[in-house]
Amino acid sequence: MSTLSIPEYVPSAAEDAEQLRKAFAGWGTNEKLIISILAHRSAAQRSQIRQAYADIFGEDLLKSLNKELTHDFEKVVLLWVLEPAERDAVLVYDSARKWGPEDRALIEIATARSSDELFAVRRAYHARYKRSVEEDVAAHTKGDLRKLLVPLVSAYRYEGPEVNQTLAKSEAKLLHEKIGDKSYADEEIIRILSTRSKAQLAATFNAYHNEYGNPINKDLKSDPKNHFLLALRAITKCITSPEKYFEKAIRLAISKIGTDEEAVTRVISTRAEIDLKVIKDLYYKRNSVPLARAIKKDTRGDYEDFLIALIGEENA
Repeated sequence: MSTLSIPEYVPSAAEDAEQLRKAFAGWGTNEKLIISILAHRSAAQRSQIRQAYADIFGEDLLKSLNKELTHDFEKVVLLWVLEPAERDAVLVYDSARKWGPEDRALIEIATARSSDELFAVRRAYHARYKRSVEEDVAAHTKGDLRKLLVPLVSAYRYEGPEVNQTLAKSEAKLLHEKIGDKSYADEEIIRILSTRSKAQLAATFNAYHNEYGNPINKDLKSDPKNHFLLALRAITKCITSPEKYFEKAIRLAISKIGTDEEAVTRVISTRAEIDLKVIKDLYYKRNSVPLARAIKKDTRGDYEDFLIALIGEENA
């Protein structure tokens, strides 16, 4: 469920564009006006505002925002104004180039999006960077991670609810054998994780738990410092329980020494119109602290105000 708060009366895209232009005028930028508009418009409305701004002023709204804003506030606003597929393309581009155990954007987009959404991301990536996602992921990763990530971003999974229980049991057995042998990068593990539907994988992981007594993620924790195992755990969690995955991602980003603003920005900007309401509820159940209060404690200024608006609350 979305946390986005959209007013009953929404001005036309042209009126919003005019107001944004006024926010940029003069010696100081009116950040509050920018937040009051952009943090309270849907993806379709933001797209219309961007088009109207270009038509009226002959300049991409993103360019104007880039000139006027700074630091984390700039980053979250620029991501938010992008079309969802284009936003994901930007996140994948950055993630592929600095791949590491703490950077999960590429895995999140490859697994938490639907097949059609991932296909749209790949098209947006091609249009923006004149290269394919697969090409860049292959160029910036190596070894077992490359073997895993390239098919993952290339996947076009079946999205229906049908499940083959016999297949689930046989592939659970195969996964258990490979994990028991520590053959984590085996082509069969990669094939199963990168091709099966999410419903089929959920059935396979349930069969694994029922048959062998442990959730698959617990058996993938044998070496906490193994980057490949970290990736496998992120994939299994993101496929089967995306809301729980993102609750943990934002919890870790806030609780670590020195807030990981990049992760906070990514989770809130990509989930606000999808399931951030569920993530907020899970966060409160897990931490006994409202997400808004945790964000206020760890962020400041206009960046804080924008995040709070996106999660459906407002600073006084």
